[in-house]
This record gives sequence, C-alpha cells and structure tokens, in this order.
Amino acid sequence: MSIPLIQQYRVGSYILGRKLRGKKRYPLVLMLEPLFQCNLACAGCGKIDYPDGILKRRMSVAEALGAVDECGAPVVSIAGGEPLVHRELPQIVAGIIRRRKFVYLCTNAILLRKRMDDYTPSPYLTFSIHLDGKRQRHDASVCQEGVYDKAVAAIKQALERGFRVTINCTLFSGENADEVADFFDDVTGLGVEGITLSPGYSYDHAPRQDLFLARTQSKQLFRDIFRRGRERRWLFNHSSLYLDFLTGNQTYHCTPWSNPTYNIFGWQKPCYLLIDEGYASSYAKLVSDTAWHRYGTGRNRKCDNCMAHCGYEGTAVDDTFAHPLKALGAFLRGPRIEGDMAPEVPLLYTDRAETDAVLVPVEGIAHRERSSAA
Repeated sequence: MSIPLIQQYRVGSYILGRKLRGKKRYPLVLMLEPLFQCNLACAGCGKIDYPDGILKRRMSVAEALGAVDECGAPVVSIAGGEPLVHRELPQIVAGIIRRRKFVYLCTNAILLRKRMDDYTPSPYLTFSIHLDGKRQRHDASVCQEGVYDKAVAAIKQALERGFRVTINCTLFSGENADEVADFFDDVTGLGVEGITLSPGYSYDHAPRQDLFLARTQSKQLFRDIFRRGRERRWLFNHSSLYLDFLTGNQTYHCTPWSNPTYNIFGWQKPCYLLIDEGYASSYAKLVSDTAWHRYGTGRNRKCDNCMAHCGYEGTAVDDTFAHPLKALGAFLRGPRIEGDMAPEVPLLYTDRAETDAVLVPVEGIAHRERSSAA
C-alpha cells in the first residue's frame, strides 16, 4: 500500500470511531461528480450518454461542499465527466481541502498542464490520472490518439511541482499480462505514488459491450499480472485484502454505501456504477431508503461481473479491521496467485423481476438511446 501515513492515520481513526459507535453503514469515499461533460468519448464509458442540456449542467460550489459536509467521508474522489472542464473546480477543491478531507481529482490529464496553476501542492490533494495501459493500448481505450503522451507529460510536470500523483487504471478484455506488467513498470518508473486498479464495469449505456471482463476471467488476469510482479516494486492504492480479492482469494459482498455518489441529480442509488436506479434527496435518505438487499453480485444481474473498487474496497477495509492478522498475512506475502479460488457468493435471484430495484424517475433525465426509441 502506497498511501501516506497521515492519510492512513486519519482514515483509520475515522473508521475506528464509526465502529466503536456501532455504525454498520458509513461512508468511506464520497464519489463527487460535478458534471458529466467530457472531452473524450471512451468506448467503455457509460457516464456521458446524456442529452446536451444535461451535459452542459454544472454543480455549484455550494452544492458540492454541502454534499461533502452532509456525507462526512474522509476521502472525496472527484470524477465525471472530465472534472477539469468545470470552471469552478479550483474553488471546490480548495473548499474540500479546508475541511481536511483528502481529494483525489480524477482526470484524463488533457487539460491538466494548462490548469495546474489553479492548484497548490498539498498532502490533501492527489491528481488521479487515467491511464489504461501503454501508449497504443490507452489511446485505443479512450478512442483518441495522443492522449497517452499528454497524460505522461502532465504526470511529469505535476511530480516536478510537488503534487501527489496516482494512476487510475481500468483493465478490459483482451489484456495481455506481460504488457500490463510492463505498463506498471513504466508508471512506477515515473515516480507516481501508486496505482488504482479495477476491472472494467459493464455499463448498460457503454458503446462497446464486448470490452468487459467476467469475474473468473478478471481473477485469472490479475493472478497472471501479479505473478509477473513478484520481483518488481509496484505500489498500489489499495488494501492488501482488496488485491487478494481481485486474485480470487476472498469471497466478498460489495458494500456500495461505503462509496456514495453525489452528482448533478442528487444522491445516486445505489452506487457510482449503476446509473439508472434513481436518486435520493439527501445522504440520510440514500442510506435509509435504498433497497440494499437488491444489489450486489448474486442479488442483481447488473452486478454479477462487478469487482470494482468502489464496491469492494470498503468491504476489504472492513474485513481488515475485523481480521487484522489475515490482512497482515496478505500484505506480507502479496496476493496469492496459486491454488483454488475462493467460492463465489451464492446466487439468490431466479429471474429479473426479483432483482429490479424500485426506480425513482428524475425529471429531465433521458439517455439518448432511450429518448430516440421513445
């Protein structure tokens, strides 16, 4: 784990305090989406398929900071869309830092070199830069040539100026373990703080559905990658048990309430990845009114192949506190890459009707493909 000690201490103290109070569901990372507009149109993205009127909408500074205060999570991940398109983002980031929250500003880095002067290096601010592989692989993933080189140039400039920088890497089908390992070598050599990993999630509205990995395929890919990393010094922005989960050694249910999402429509049910399940008017209502039992692998077909960190890192952190010796063992040995995989969670549904959550319509929201079909 590459997370600095001050952040480990602050987040650890926060979690311990919630556990001592008997809190079952508490936020760990707030996923803040101040806009959906992006300067890319990636084949695997389901976040930008909205009418132009919605893509032009922006969350105000007051709304963003109000959500941070309402939720109370110690970490805020600012996503989108492309956050740097938002002209008031520097004020949002500054307000979060004043609250002593740790900010991960997720960006494709196309605009980062132009906008870097708007930010000041701080232990509370990290640029989380999207890179899905080496030059050819990444540019194909984002459907535009030259993006990899712009991102690497921005990484170097940010590191020179003293910013914290991490890599946000999503792996899709067709990945080659040797190429991924070489990519991890490259970004580690740049001097980034760590790598955030996730298998690609199958958004219903993504243009390319053939990109996404199934669970067993994902686990084997991660085993193959980590097998090649035994003698390498890769650093990851994850708990040891989440990495052990990725390689198929932990049977986990997701805990979507640990990473609640707030965007221009409100509090999104139930998580960052399911974008058609409705919205709550407050964080408290999100927690109390969401039918959590209807979501997760084995409970909902939409969730069956998901292994994303926004659903499972919170589970792994909770397991770390419950079983510290197991977590220490996973940290010392690294993810197990041989032997039988842990059993999957049981399948609890029999047909689609049993898995469908109660949808809460929001006026004015209509994806392009749905509105054209209507």
